[in-house]
Amino acid sequence: MDNRIFGLDPQLLADTVITLIAMLILFALLSYLLFNPARKLIQKRKDFIQSQLDEAAKAQSDAMNMKSEYDGKLSQVDAEAAELLADARRKALDREKEIVDKASEEAHQIKVRAEKEAELEKSRVRDEMKQEMVQVASAMAGRFVAASIDEKKQAQLIDETLKEMGDETWQS
Repeated sequence: MDNRIFGLDPQLLADTVITLIAMLILFALLSYLLFNPARKLIQKRKDFIQSQLDEAAKAQSDAMNMKSEYDGKLSQVDAEAAELLADARRKALDREKEIVDKASEEAHQIKVRAEKEAELEKSRVRDEMKQEMVQVASAMAGRFVAASIDEKKQAQLIDETLKEMGDETWQS
C-alpha cells in the first residue's frame, strides 16, 4: 500500500474535477431554467399581494370616508327627525286646543239649550198648575153653590180640596 493518507490517485482527482464541473454546469442550467422562473413567479406574487394590499388600503380609506359621510348624514337625519317631531307636537297641541275649544263651545250650547228647555218645562208646568187651580176653584165654587153651606162646611170643603191636590202643588 501507498503511504497516502486519503488514497488520492490521479483518476479520482480527474473524476472529482469532472463531477464538480458537471455540478457547476447543472447548477447554472437549473438556475437559468428553474430558479429564475421561480424568482419571477415569486416577484409576480409579491407584486400581486402588494397591489391587493394597496387596493385594500384604498378600499378601507374609501370606507372610512363613506362612514364619516354616513355619520354626517345620520346626524342630519336625526336633526330633521327631531324637527319633524317638534313640528308634529306643535300641530298636535294646536289641534288639541282647537278640539277643546270646539267641545267647550258645544258644551256651552248644550247647557244653554238645556236651560231653555228647563224654562219651557217650568212654564208648561205653571200653565198646567194654573189650569188645575182653575178647575179646583170651579169645582169648589160648584160645591159651594150646590151645598148652600155654612162657614164650617166651607172650611171643611177647602181642606178636602187641598188634600186632594196635595201640598207639593203649592210649593213648586
